[in-house]
Amino acid sequence: HWLALAAELQAAPVPCRWVLVVPAALQYLMIPFYLLITGCDKGFGHALAKQLHAKGFTVFAGCLLMNGDGARELKNMKSDRMKVLQMDVCSDQEVAQAVDFVKRTLKEPEEGLWGLVNNAGVSTFGEVEFASLDNYKKVAEINLWGTVRVTKAFLPLIRRAKGRVVNITSMLGRMASPSRSCYCISKFGVAAFSDCLRQEMYRWGVRVILIEPSNFVAATGILTADGIDRQAEALWSGASHAVREDYGREYFTRHVLRGVRFLQRRVLPSQHCGQEMPEPVTMDRLGREKPCQ
Repeated sequence: HWLALAAELQAAPVPCRWVLVVPAALQYLMIPFYLLITGCDKGFGHALAKQLHAKGFTVFAGCLLMNGDGARELKNMKSDRMKVLQMDVCSDQEVAQAVDFVKRTLKEPEEGLWGLVNNAGVSTFGEVEFASLDNYKKVAEINLWGTVRVTKAFLPLIRRAKGRVVNITSMLGRMASPSRSCYCISKFGVAAFSDCLRQEMYRWGVRVILIEPSNFVAATGILTADGIDRQAEALWSGASHAVREDYGREYFTRHVLRGVRFLQRRVLPSQHCGQEMPEPVTMDRLGREKPCQ
């Protein structure tokens, strides 16, 4: 009905200027929007890719493991609007290959990419005296530098479309928490990067949006009970003799158990991640956020 009316108004020789207001839901069906999401193997990225595909978007779903369950599920949709691609956000080569793939796939490359969602990330725990520098570097390489790397690579396409960059951080990118310094540093960094980018991109009409989820670690699978056990063993064995002696095994064990209880009591069941996403990461929110002036 709306499409027919639009065609009639365009063809009709009327002496006045007509303004047709098309419902927002129909606009997304009329225009082929393309966007890329990182970290689609599981969790938020996987669920968001399926949801936005269902709403009519063409989704470039970046996955770390092309043979993993998440990537296979997306590929098995056998849809022309679901493009699954190999993408390690820590790899300059894979990110460059992803940019080339997107350019080749876009029907009008000069019109650019409507949106980029930087979702890929990892989580960890451990007090400062137990966490190694390698832990800090590993988390930052994915959460922070991965976000910067992917954003810089796709910004030319985003600018052409006057699109948006959506960065997934965390409540721990706003407030600090004991035992989470590795993670907090990376997420505080993404928040600062986003705030700077938002001001730089304003003149281009590009929106930069920050999503700060609360505790969804179990729902997204970013941190599991088995993962806590493995990390705990590595933290204890990697600590110096002085640190182990001063803190004691009993204190360290209680500290690990608190992490396990945190997973069990304060998160959504993992199956919730396959259902409708919370409002802050839906299509409408991605489109209506405005950059600060």
